[in-house]
Amino acid sequence: MSSVEQATKKGHAVFIPYPAQGHVNPMMQLAKLLHSRGFHITFVNTEFNHNRLIRSKGPDSVKGLPDFVFETIPDGLPPSDKDGTQDILALCDSIKKTFHGPFKELVTKINSLPQVPQVTCIVADGVMTFGSKAARELGIPEVQLWTTFACGFMAYLQYSEFVKRGINPFKDN
Repeated sequence: MSSVEQATKKGHAVFIPYPAQGHVNPMMQLAKLLHSRGFHITFVNTEFNHNRLIRSKGPDSVKGLPDFVFETIPDGLPPSDKDGTQDILALCDSIKKTFHGPFKELVTKINSLPQVPQVTCIVADGVMTFGSKAARELGIPEVQLWTTFACGFMAYLQYSEFVKRGINPFKDN
């Protein structure tokens, strides 16, 4: 069987975590687990986080394997301190406004590569709703992974009800 034929038989999961360590780490653990079960994995970071990872762990940390690769998409924010923390509110706003297009283009590009298995699943962080939208538009099954703690998850689910009652649980002081 040729390498192209082998590639087409393998499951391929594309992971897109929220770009913060508490979200990336659980996603990476699941990606490694699926990889150990025979999946081809594409792990998508923002360019900012990808570069931070390279600076902290070295370039070998993102070399990956032939069937576990790292890709990047832009975060849509202006350049900032390369070692600092990004403005969370600006990042959240940018995720809503700018991530869908580059992510969908990336998945489309991946699916056009003959030596890579077709994407069979998108694993999106629960707050990365553009992942669900791209999956629907491309006809790819999607799974949401909620990496947040239970209280945060419940607040997220009830957010519209809180707003109706005049309560904003995520308001900064």
